Amino acid sequence: MAAELIPIRLAGPTGPAPVGAVELHLVDPSRTDPWSGQAREVMVTYPAASVCDRARLPWLPAGAERALRARFGGAVDGYALPETHSADRAPARPGRRPVLLHSPGYQSDRTYNTLVIEELASWGYVVAAVDHPYDSGEVEFPDGRVVVNRPDDASDEARTAAVALRADDLRFVLDQLTVLERGGNPDARGLHGTLDLTRVGAFGHSRGGAASASVMYLDRRVRAGIDMDGALYGPVIEHGLDRPFLLMDTAVHDGLNKDGSWQPFWGHLKDWHRCLRLADADHNSFTDIVAIAPQIPEAVRNTLQIGTIPADRAVAAVRATVRAFFDLQLRDRRDTRHLLWGAAPRYPGIEYIAG
Repeated sequence: MAAELIPIRLAGPTGPAPVGAVELHLVDPSRTDPWSGQAREVMVTYPAASVCDRARLPWLPAGAERALRARFGGAVDGYALPETHSADRAPARPGRRPVLLHSPGYQSDRTYNTLVIEELASWGYVVAAVDHPYDSGEVEFPDGRVVVNRPDDASDEARTAAVALRADDLRFVLDQLTVLERGGNPDARGLHGTLDLTRVGAFGHSRGGAASASVMYLDRRVRAGIDMDGALYGPVIEHGLDRPFLLMDTAVHDGLNKDGSWQPFWGHLKDWHRCLRLADADHNSFTDIVAIAPQIPEAVRNTLQIGTIPADRAVAAVRATVRAFFDLQLRDRRDTRHLLWGAAPRYPGIEYIAG
């Protein structure tokens, strides 16, 4: 008899609305993928709502999960990866809601920020979480193909090109959201009439944070953005932005003092901007990894860059900060501003740095 797998669990969202999710496979025939030579494809998950007793979406689909387990060399084979709290293919709730684009870190998957994405959805946002094939970690398509990361050469040129490709992916997804809002693409489970595309934001971790800044520079439809601990690339560094932007980092990164891309970017920001820090954290403390790490073997946990911050404190602080920023910038919820000063007693891990 096979040994029973030890379950890994993620905390559910705290908002009043149930969360559903719809996966979409989008193909852009106008762009050639630089890795495959074929039309550029992306996978997108949209949190929706109205769960209707549907099964939960897995954290990773089966093929992508096998690829991830192989990447870790069997170290997590005795563990069951978590389920999300999103009902699979649930129809959307009525009402028009702000839209957020999410880009994950390098070698990470769109589900790596499920804790934040589901939180935002439960408080009334529609979040399009985007996988970037060959740059994300493991991307599974509906026909069963699994595309894994192809490491870049770590040069500034390669990273700049990768971020530019991600920004183009996000712009393409935003174009497709416009089609959905007009009633196109019947796979979208009733998203027609639910997307307020006058209130669009973008956020991401690591390279995904760089992509969020870049898509804002390229596309004025994106009104506000967040970079969680990511170095920046491309023309946005020297030109900055004229819309609100939040930088979040760690003492390990110390972006405004040690990251040569943050310093000029900061000096060219012309609208609301702030830099906050997650105390006692490391690079992956902004992602689901901080919650998964305490549940898996220590030998793996010690490689995951999560710092010493308790997982529940990190999750609560990042969720609250991201929501407060978008509530302020896209919903004019001024009552959330105190958190963005690093002054909320409930979240002592959020520290004000500048802005």
